[in-house]
This record gives sequence, structure tokens and C-alpha cells, in this order.
Amino acid sequence: MLPPSDKLAICFAHVAYQLQERFSALETGINAFAAREPGTLENRVAEADVLVISGLWHDGLLDRARKLRFIQAIGAGTDQFPREELAQRGIRLASAHGVNYRAVAEHAMALILALSRRFPEARDNQAKRVWRGMISNPSQREDELGGKTLLVVGLGQIGGRLAQLAKAFDMRVVGLRRDPAAGRGATDAVHTMNEFKSLLPEADFVALTCPLTKETEKLVDAEALHLMKPSTYLVNVARGRVVDEAALVEALATHRIAGAGIDVTTEEPLGASSPLWGMEHLLLTPHTAGETRRYEDNVIEILRDNLGRLWRGEELRNHVV
Repeated sequence: MLPPSDKLAICFAHVAYQLQERFSALETGINAFAAREPGTLENRVAEADVLVISGLWHDGLLDRARKLRFIQAIGAGTDQFPREELAQRGIRLASAHGVNYRAVAEHAMALILALSRRFPEARDNQAKRVWRGMISNPSQREDELGGKTLLVVGLGQIGGRLAQLAKAFDMRVVGLRRDPAAGRGATDAVHTMNEFKSLLPEADFVALTCPLTKETEKLVDAEALHLMKPSTYLVNVARGRVVDEAALVEALATHRIAGAGIDVTTEEPLGASSPLWGMEHLLLTPHTAGETRRYEDNVIEILRDNLGRLWRGEELRNHVV
């Protein structure tokens, strides 16, 4: 399916990651080049047998990519790729599932800690040179995580790792997954995704670590937000469209929930006019949960494994198409 290594050409397409540089340093003998912006990618994608890409992808590339046989996604998500058309053209696709699960889980835990300890308020006060006094109302103070209930929606690698981290803070962890028989890991209990809304009233934190599918799109809607306690925090490190963004804005504006920490939004980059920017009880990070200094090496390890599998005629690691 693929040309031999001495005739193979790989295009690494990303605006920031140093993938081509790291790959070339391995001295594999494989021809590799980088495309860091759309124009270069469109002009050179015809040279590539293998495309390593995520955010720069658009479907118009397919008609230009005459030699393309394999796409290695840089991230875990592959919803941007036209799977049926790739299959028709004989182009294989694999995700980078697991490439940054530790980083994303740690980011989710950081959001939980920041919300519990009121770090966004502290940072805002620092910028304003305000030394906040002590708070007499216990419900308005910083809090401890021990004994609090964390509902992890999506008990895959990221959710499973988050559960381990949360247990280190003595939290009660309840997990949701499509197949509870696959194991509960570090959670205290595991339920099916169908039980999501029935479990919301008992959660102090709801963490979204699930993939975006037809079933999970707008999973957190106005009804789900209404079922949460007013003291509950929502954390989203999944995909923006797992949450009904308008309903979240309303819930935050009316103090229906205590707050939210989100790394993803429906549209990215987030538009300057979005009300999310000014929400007092929202901590927003720009889809950086998966960022890690090890990212390039982790992607390349998956890529090299899959190249070997393709040459040997074996099933792809993280097979999609």
C-alpha cells in the first residue's frame, strides 16, 4: 500500500509543532517536509504519501493529494475528516488517541483545583492590586476537595487518569462509560452513559472527557445544567460541542451553577464577541489541555508504529479508516 521507506514522502502539517525537525533528527532515511500554513500545504500536499495533520485539514486537500495513502491525525479527535470519502479513495486514517492523555487529565485536575481554590478571582485581584479580605459567608470561601463527588463523563484513558488523580485528593469518583463491564478503574462506581442525567444531582464537579459523537453532542444542555446543584462546577476538556454553549452562558449568568472551567468552545478560536470572555465564574483556557513538551515525540512514536504496520499489512494503531 505504501511505497518503501526510501521512496516515501511525509508531510508534517502544523502551525507550531516541531514534528518534521524531531522526525528528521531520527535519521530514518525517509523524506519529510513541513507545511506550517495553508498555502504551503495546498501547494505541496500532492508530494505526500503520508500526511500528519489535524487543525490545518480541510476537505479541499483531497483533490490535490493525488499520492496520499495514509493520514496520521496529530490529535485524538478525527471528526474533521470525511471518513466515507477517505474510504472510497483508499486512504487510511488513524488517530493519535492516547498521545496526551496524561496532560489532558492533569489539565482537568488543575481546572478543578483552580475553581475550588478561587484562583481566577485571585489572579484578577492581583492585576487590580486588590488584597481581598477574609470571607464570613462559608459558601463563598475557597473549599477542599476531600469528600466531594466528581462525575467523570467518559471513562477512557483521559477519564481514567483523571479518576486516579482525583482519588489522590480523597474525592468520591463516579464514572460513566458506554460499557461499564470494561472496568471501573480508580472510580468508586461506574454507570452507563444513559444514567448521566440521573447522576447529575449528586455531583459537585462534572468533568467531560468523552469523545464528540452524535450521542454526546450537546449532552450538557439546559436540562442537564438545571439538574446540577447550584454549587456544582462543570469542567470540559472534551469538545466544545458536547456542551450547549448558549445554555452554559445562561446558567453562569443566572448563577444556576457555581462556575465552569473549559478548555474547548463550539467555535475555535473563540470570537471576540462571545459572552464567555466576560463571564465572572468561568475559567477559560484556549484548547491547551493537550499541550505538553513531549507532544511531538509522542506523535512520532505512533506514526512510526503505524508505518511499520502498514508495510507489514497489519491493523493500524488507533484505526479509524
